[in-house]
Amino acid sequence: MFNVRLLFAGTPEFAVPTLLALLEKKYDIPLVLTQPSRPTGRGQKPQCSAIKTVALQHHLNLLQPESLKTPDIQALLKSQKADVMIVVAYGMLLPKPILMLPRFGCINVHASLLPRWRGAAPIPYAILAGDKQTGITIMKMDEGLDTGDILLQESIPITSQDTTHSLQTRLANLGATLLIKNLDDLQKTGKLAAQKQNENEVTSTKKILKTEGLLDWTHSAILLERKVRAFNPWPRTYFYLNKTNIRVWEAEVIHKKPEAPPGTLLEVTPEHLYIACNDAIFSPLLIQFAGKNPTTWTNIYNAHRSLFQTGSILLTPPSH
Repeated sequence: MFNVRLLFAGTPEFAVPTLLALLEKKYDIPLVLTQPSRPTGRGQKPQCSAIKTVALQHHLNLLQPESLKTPDIQALLKSQKADVMIVVAYGMLLPKPILMLPRFGCINVHASLLPRWRGAAPIPYAILAGDKQTGITIMKMDEGLDTGDILLQESIPITSQDTTHSLQTRLANLGATLLIKNLDDLQKTGKLAAQKQNENEVTSTKKILKTEGLLDWTHSAILLERKVRAFNPWPRTYFYLNKTNIRVWEAEVIHKKPEAPPGTLLEVTPEHLYIACNDAIFSPLLIQFAGKNPTTWTNIYNAHRSLFQTGSILLTPPSH
């Protein structure tokens, strides 16, 4: 057995449980890397990443490079003499010289059962596809995007109520547990047992755009309900009533084919709002008007009854 010396690279909340687990196990972490603080929100004030916050709280050495391709950064990382570099949702591709620096290479915690859902958005894509399960892959990194050899995998079910937020929380904790198991094995055996990914089973994701949150009533109601869950907490789903932007945080599908054009308000009652889609009926349950908190359809009905008229048709403004 030997003491593993680690570099850690991560940025969002998803990476926090792994870093905390490593600290709890008292792994030697001479340096933590995270993305530079970016302007966010209406005030465009620079905001620390979740990993930066944790690193500062634990008095860890922190680095926020704009690039990993410069000789100075690569020399600094080389000087740390790391056995392994742990990468969890870092948000920056590692160039080959960085991948080759650690004695045992770079290990990534990825939120899917690779080779399914390579790329930047594995959790929402799994929900959108109606997958019944997802999981964590601990992967030995190579130059490709999530193409490295698999070290460990474990699956969890996706429920019909799961959102990206709820799945992300469960997967982040599972990722921390699996990584510690992998590092414990490395300490005991001095090697990493890996297997190749099956290239015949590859599916990929792409970065989700904010505009994709707009609900299109010509699509399947089943897909729209999945989208509501997949895009929670970001980019969120919404539709327009006249020119009013209305967000949908929770919805259900009524499995009955409507006899009206997509977007038609089929029923408007205190109990429910039924909207026609091409295959079934979409019913928003938790709704949010701009500047207000999310609330139930019943509360919306009581406060804004005159806005919703049975038989009217919701249109998608072409400018959005």
